[in-house]
Amino acid sequence: MTNKVLFCATVDYHFKAFHLPILKWFKEKGWEVHVAASGENEIPFVDEKYNIPIQRSPFHIKNVAAYRELKSIINENDYKIIHCHTPMGGVLTRLAAKQARKNGTKVLYTAHGFHFCKGAPIMNWIFYYPIEKVLARYTDCLITINEEDYQLAISHRFMAGEIEHVHGVGIDTERFKPMNSNEKRMRREKLDYKEEDFLLFFAAEFNKNKNQQFLIKALVEIKDEVPNAKLLLAGDGALQGDCRKLTAELGVEKMVDFLGYRNDIVDLLPMCDVAVASSLREGLPVNIMEAMACGLPVIATENRGHNELIQNLYNGWTVNPDNVIDMANKIKQLANKKHLITTLGENGRESIEKTYSIKTILIEKSHLYEKNMKEMEGIRWAAK
Repeated sequence: MTNKVLFCATVDYHFKAFHLPILKWFKEKGWEVHVAASGENEIPFVDEKYNIPIQRSPFHIKNVAAYRELKSIINENDYKIIHCHTPMGGVLTRLAAKQARKNGTKVLYTAHGFHFCKGAPIMNWIFYYPIEKVLARYTDCLITINEEDYQLAISHRFMAGEIEHVHGVGIDTERFKPMNSNEKRMRREKLDYKEEDFLLFFAAEFNKNKNQQFLIKALVEIKDEVPNAKLLLAGDGALQGDCRKLTAELGVEKMVDFLGYRNDIVDLLPMCDVAVASSLREGLPVNIMEAMACGLPVIATENRGHNELIQNLYNGWTVNPDNVIDMANKIKQLANKKHLITTLGENGRESIEKTYSIKTILIEKSHLYEKNMKEMEGIRWAAK
């Protein structure tokens, strides 16, 4: 009988964007791969795809139906492993899998950044913390993607079967890589940027957490000394209009390009000079790791995800999220010392290749899965 594994998340694009290597790994092991999430994307290496109405909001009525569908799917299939991702995907799946777990199914959950963390609003602690702590009891392996979350789960005695730290979802260093000066010049010309432009890049949804206003305000402090600076903001979102309005109010609208949603980040990043980020909270940001893989130094606000990736004066800097002047000064320093861009960028690329590449992460994850597979074999033999 073929072994089956179920992957769950709020939206199916999560798997298409971040988990194809591990889906492929299971297929190569001879497993039947199922995915349950909201959406109609076709996902490679998947034998059975369930479109269920999971909603991001914990208060949405559709989550009741999603829970029932998940429970039915899990009860109908003899899954050996269930791995859930994203907050609501993790909540609904672990509740729906309670009986299956009693029957021997291994339940894994990856926390892609706890909503409660150092500096998070008190309401996040009041609401999300007790939910995650209770659900840890129904989790055979709780996987965190940054050291702060790992230590939090340990110190607050989350009662999962085991708690592990994996270094993110993995970056494809063959796709995201540096570009030589000639390629960079041609790419810029194609997109109407000059060779001498000093390009700053940030890809993120326009929302309160991503805090693009911080970067726009920093431009005011550099426009006289670095007049050739341009901030490229990729992404859509509810606050994009407010950010456009702010650029006009501050007189820096000619220094900001709103690129909208882009699916060509892999082409945009290598032609830029510096990656910047202004998020208030991050788990382990893929956009920063992709920039580092492309050889860009990073200047970012202090938070657990940025702090894990960025070492000051090694591959960039972190700055206080209230200190616009410090952000501006770091940008000016790189604009005036181009050799520093090269050094910090090379260091960043090296750290991604060593710790955060797809190959490295696949090894880390496969060890966890193989450990759980061996435990299941032990249980099966004991039952005989």
